[in-house]
Order: sequence, then structure tokens, then C-alpha cells
Amino acid sequence: MRNLILLIVVLFSTFTINAKEDVVGKNVDTTVIPGDDFFNYANGNWIKHNPIPAAYSMWSIGNLVQEDVWEKLKAINENALKSESKDENTRKIHDFYKTAMDTLAIEQTKLTPLQTDLNKIAQIKSIPDLLNEIAYLSTIGVPTGFDLGIYQDMKNSDVYALYLSQGGIGLPDRDYYFNDDARTKKIVKDYKNVHLKRMLHFVKRKYQRSSNQVFNLEKSLALKSRKLEDLRDPYANYNKMSVAQLNQLTPNINWNSFFTALKINTDSVIVGQPEFFTQFDSLLQAVPLSTWKNYLRFHLLSNYANYLNEKINKEDFRFYGKVLRGQQEQLPRWKRALSWEEGAMGELLGQLYVKDNFSPQTKERYENLCDDVFAAFAERIKNLDWMSEATKQKSLQKLNAVTKKVGYPDKWKDFSNLITTDKSLVENIKNADKFWNDYYVQKLNKPVDRTEWDMTPQTYNAYYNPSNNEIVLPAGIFVIPGYKDSEIDDAVIYGYAAASTIGHEITHGFDDEGRQFDAKGNLQNWWLPEDEKEFNEKAQKYVEQFNNYIVLDSMHINGEATLGENIADLGGLVIALDAFKKTQQYKEGKLIDGFTPLQRYFLGYALGWLSHQRDEELATRVLTDVHSPAFLRVNGPFSNIDDWYNAFHVLPNNKMYRAPSERVRIW
Repeated sequence: MRNLILLIVVLFSTFTINAKEDVVGKNVDTTVIPGDDFFNYANGNWIKHNPIPAAYSMWSIGNLVQEDVWEKLKAINENALKSESKDENTRKIHDFYKTAMDTLAIEQTKLTPLQTDLNKIAQIKSIPDLLNEIAYLSTIGVPTGFDLGIYQDMKNSDVYALYLSQGGIGLPDRDYYFNDDARTKKIVKDYKNVHLKRMLHFVKRKYQRSSNQVFNLEKSLALKSRKLEDLRDPYANYNKMSVAQLNQLTPNINWNSFFTALKINTDSVIVGQPEFFTQFDSLLQAVPLSTWKNYLRFHLLSNYANYLNEKINKEDFRFYGKVLRGQQEQLPRWKRALSWEEGAMGELLGQLYVKDNFSPQTKERYENLCDDVFAAFAERIKNLDWMSEATKQKSLQKLNAVTKKVGYPDKWKDFSNLITTDKSLVENIKNADKFWNDYYVQKLNKPVDRTEWDMTPQTYNAYYNPSNNEIVLPAGIFVIPGYKDSEIDDAVIYGYAAASTIGHEITHGFDDEGRQFDAKGNLQNWWLPEDEKEFNEKAQKYVEQFNNYIVLDSMHINGEATLGENIADLGGLVIALDAFKKTQQYKEGKLIDGFTPLQRYFLGYALGWLSHQRDEELATRVLTDVHSPAFLRVNGPFSNIDDWYNAFHVLPNNKMYRAPSERVRIW
């Protein structure tokens, strides 16, 4: 809490940016001691007055941004419905939104839109038939058996490669099939005895008798699937082999024929988890075709449930929404429709979105903010006391090579080959999936396009791509709902955007996984052994800190699985803080709404994690997410930052206090 002296000063020195409530001050819960639980101190007042709506499993600033985005996209779509323009993009938006909102037609057609696909499954008579169907289903957005993707080769970032990896299960993670805690067992019991049966019954009543066999098939796939933390080792999950070697690994599969069915022309493949594919290969022989067919039926229906009649849609939501995440009701139809459209043609919508929602001045502000953060990181690297000069130079070389993409792409994707119809939502979804499948398959024979974005401008998110050595910062991530960008002071912006987003993403290039890629984006060890040892020791200390957090029932944070995100949170905070200390606001030290610039910086960061979630959502995330829960993305890193202790007068008797010798310091 702020002390008495600070409160007296407030009476004489406070000023406000505008007549609105202060963007961070209004959320503060003064009944909470900052040093005991900073997340709830910074966000508690908002949490108290903003219960989670019934249609959501969590409610956060991200949801508030999304609500704003949805309203803008809704206007774009409604204008397209009214428009008489012959513009192809307008027609595509019109067709998709019209069919997505036509629930009467969807009810009348029932399973008819999938009948051809169901007939193909029924006609499977051999393992080659089964594999051909698995190949076909992947082209319409139904991954079965395993996952297949086309990405940059991690060891040669100038070319695209074909990746095969574990997959094929209906529960969110392999651990659901084996964990013994009461919460998970209850979920699995519902999935096995209720959900699988009901979904198979929708296809044909007799198929529901196969639910146990389908579950056991998935459990057998999960048995040889790697754990979440093990998937973060890029070397262990990079096993390049020729197609001939892949055929030897899995003798029941003719991969040449499989790839031909997908129109894929390649002589090599990168297998993520070879032991999984050995298991998949053996299951082709061991599991009856009748079980495989019901497995495919379930996954086809499950992947298309959102776009089908209300009975199927409600059962899918009951399990994946209510049971797994605690949602009480579905989103309104128009919001779901916009979510589907985002997946089908999001960048097409993005072209219209940014025209009115991300000005050149705003773009320039965040490009300059990037420059400030990068300069601060360079200084921090130069001043590290644990890294050798040789590794420092290579770190600076990598940092200087990072591409910064802010707001929206300079070049938009071409959607001219995307086919739409105003008659059928399922057809539009299938066509979109085929479009994206062809889009990525064609990349195998083309140079890598390093200008491409993998998120749309309206997305409230950001990412670091190690193969491109780039940070991508969509326009949506910089939005603070209810405020114009010009109304937010630098302290809040440096916490909200520079720390939690820009600094966070660039630190990913130097976290436990990203640091293994060089300046050109290739998986290559460029560290001296002594530096690597120092880094790993510091990282292990952070693993242990997070392993000790219990968040629900007996569920601990998985410190190994969340390490990269935790390092990025801590790195982003200290780097952006260095940048903020160079600003005029920090140097002047004036109070706003009773808070110093330094305090507002930390409150601004906490604003980026403004949220609360249902227990079901939290439990699901602990098992499946490489990110820690929001409250630990604040309290976890803050407890290691000396400036935070000074800003809020945190003492040894406070619950978040960590002795200086125990504080993790990496970047």
C-alpha cells in the first residue's frame, strides 16, 4: 500500500490526463496489500464488479478487446449483406456471414452436408482405404491419427518442410487419459461414457456401442504421446528422415501413396515423435477397421459440430464448453459466426478493420516503442555479469537481426482462390479448409515468404517466430478498451505494451527454447558451454519457483512446460522498465491519480493480465497451456524485480517477498 507521506503528496500533486476515470487507478482494490497479492491489488476492483458472463469460461481485458473488435466486424458483415457491390471480397464476406446466420437452413439439412464424407468412411475396407480417408479428412480440417503441417525447416529456415507430429485424440492433452486426480477422472468419465456415445449416436444409433473402443484407441495414441514439457525441446522433436526411412519406421503405411493423395511432393519429412508413429503404425493392424471407422466418424462430427444442427451443436458445447471450461451458455450466434469467419478469411476482414482502427500515428508510436525496447535490451545484454563477451556479441547480432512487424502486413494474402457459396455453411467451411490446405501444400515448392503474418491485425495477441527471427504485433494487442491511444500515459503504455508484449516477445528469442535458434532462424547452438550452463542454472531456479505454486485443488503449475513464457514475462518487464526510465514522464516523477510513474508502470503491466476464470477453465489450462495463469504472470515475475519492491514498499513480512539472493535474474 502507498504510505502516509505519499498520500499527503497526492493532495497537492495529483493531476489527471482527462475527465475519464484513470485507466489503471479505477481497477485498484485498496483493501489488498500490494506486497501480498499484487495481481488482486491492481485488478481486484475490476474483478469484483465484472463477473464472468454465462457464455464465457473467463473474463479478461482480452475479452473486452474482442467485444470491441466483434462490434466493428459485425458492422462490416452487415454492410456486406446489404451491399450490391460486385467486389469479390465483399461477396465472400456476404456469402459466409449469410450462411453462418441461416440457422433455419442448417436445421433443415441436418447431417446432409456431411453425408458424402460419412459414406466414404462407411466404404473403408482396408488399411490403405483408411489411410486415404485420413489424408482426405486432413484437407477439410479434420486431423485424425496424427498431425501434419508445413512450416519452415528449423535447421534451414530458407525452405519449407513437411512435419509429422503426434495428435489424433479428442481430449485436450495426453495427460487426461492417465491422470488420477478426481477432477480429471470426472471429465474423462463424461467423455467416455456420455459424450462419445451421444456423438456416435447422432450418426447412427448402433455406432454408440463402439464408444469404449474409440476411447481405448485414443488412449493408445496418448500412451506414446510426449508430455507438454517434452514438446518444448526443439532438438528432441526434430527427426528428419527420407520418405524411404519413414516407410521403414512404419511398415504398414505407404507414405508415398499418402503424400500423393495430398498432392504433396517431398523426398524428406521431419518427424516430431518417432515412437508415436511406431505406435500409430501398430494400431493400424491391432485395432479393427470397424473401430477406426467409428473413430473417424466421431472426429468428423466433432470438428464440424459448430456448423451443424442444434442437437449436435449443443452436445459438443455441453462437453467442450460446460464440462471442460465451465461455460454456462453459448455465445450469441453472430459472435460465433464471426469467429468462424476469422478462421476462414481473417486477413480479408483485417484489411477493412485497420482502415478505421489503427492510424498511421498509432502505428508510428508502437514502432518507436519497439525501437526503445530493443535499445534497452541491447544495453542489458552488454551489461550482463554472467555472459561471456563472445556470446554477448552473438546475442547482439541476433537482436539486431530481428524483424519488427507492427499493426498489419505490408502485403495482404490473396483470397481469390477461396470459393464461397450463399447456400451452405458447411460447404463454406470445407472450402476454406481446402483453401488453406492448398495454400500450405503449395509452399513446399516455393521460397519462404518472410513478409507473411500468421495472425490477423484484429487479433488480441502477438508472437515471436524463431525461424524468421521476428516479432509480430497485431493492431489488436495495443487496444485498451474505452480509451483512445492518445489518452494513455507512457508509464501505462510501457507496462501494458512494451513489457507484456514487445519485451515479452523479443525475450522469446532468448528464452530456454528460442535461444537455441541463431540470427538467421536456424536451430543451431551458438552459445559457449559456460554461458549455457549459467543460463540453465538460472532457468532451473525459475522452474522451481513456479513448480511450488498450487493454483487449484492439488494442481501445481508445471514449471518446465511454462518456463519459456515465464522467462519472457520476466525479461519483458525488466527490459521495458529500462526503456521507460529514459522517458520524460519517469524523469519528471509527477503523480497521476496518486501513483508515481514507476507504480503506474507496474499497474500498466498488470492491466494486460486483467482477468478471472472459472475453476474448470483454470484446471484445463494448467494441463494444456504453456502459459501460467494470469495472476502468476504478474505475481511470479514481480517477486523477482527490485524496482517493484521499492515502488510499493514491499517488506519481508509480505507474502510475495523473496530474499534478494532468491530472486531470479536472467536478462
